[in-house]
Amino acid sequence: MFNVNANGAKIPAIGFGTFRMPGADVLRMVPAALKLGYRHIDTAQIYGNEAEVGEAIHNSGVPRGEIFLTTKVWVDKYKHDAFIKSVDESLSKLKTDYVDLLLLHWPKSDVPLAERIGALNEVRDAGKVHNIGVSNFSSALMADAVKLSKAPIVTNQVEYHPYLDQSIVLKAARDSGMSITAYYAMADGKVINDPVVNAIAAAHGKSEAQIVLRWLIQQESVITLSKTVSEERARNNFEIFDFELTNDEMQALHSLARADGRIVNPGNLAPNWD
Repeated sequence: MFNVNANGAKIPAIGFGTFRMPGADVLRMVPAALKLGYRHIDTAQIYGNEAEVGEAIHNSGVPRGEIFLTTKVWVDKYKHDAFIKSVDESLSKLKTDYVDLLLLHWPKSDVPLAERIGALNEVRDAGKVHNIGVSNFSSALMADAVKLSKAPIVTNQVEYHPYLDQSIVLKAARDSGMSITAYYAMADGKVINDPVVNAIAAAHGKSEAQIVLRWLIQQESVITLSKTVSEERARNNFEIFDFELTNDEMQALHSLARADGRIVNPGNLAPNWD
């Protein structure tokens, strides 16, 4: 395990994600992931499982200070007062007095971006949040967020896998000292059967998932999330720090990007993508 340094934040390179994970699975898997060595846990208000994440961390035996905990404010809580109240509710559910990272979950909203960024800064100044960031932002919106924020923006959490070229967003992040946090790393399972990924996996004696996760964290300023309800797969997904991909293998995976590679694109929430 290593950390990605982004505008002063030290973020573990692989996080355990809880998207679409029912509470019972969270209570089982989060302690298991922490036991395996994960120290970065990702949730969100809209996932409906913050309480279970909080309980799992609280009962895990791992000190809170050793865990990098991320949550996200949902779009219906973007107005100032609702935003502040929602953060307090998240902290209560998570059984903690701070989160390590708070993100705006999606960019499209009637609430001005300046108001949303201002609220992020306010909860950070209050000590309720140690770092702030965004999710699903385009490079143009990233630039707007950076200009509007007094505090540094440390990450943009976006869909990123071999079928989706995110070079523009990556460059924008690096130019601003930010990181990119990749979700949907397996492209909803599609990469597992890709012949290029299969060949690289065979060459290293690793699984296809390990190859893709390694491809992500081997890139400068890139963090990845891994989500599974299988303890065995969680263990395998964490075992990506004992090998490296060659430059040719990295490029071969980059070359899989295609114009129709994006999977997550809700019209009522998404920006004009790069």
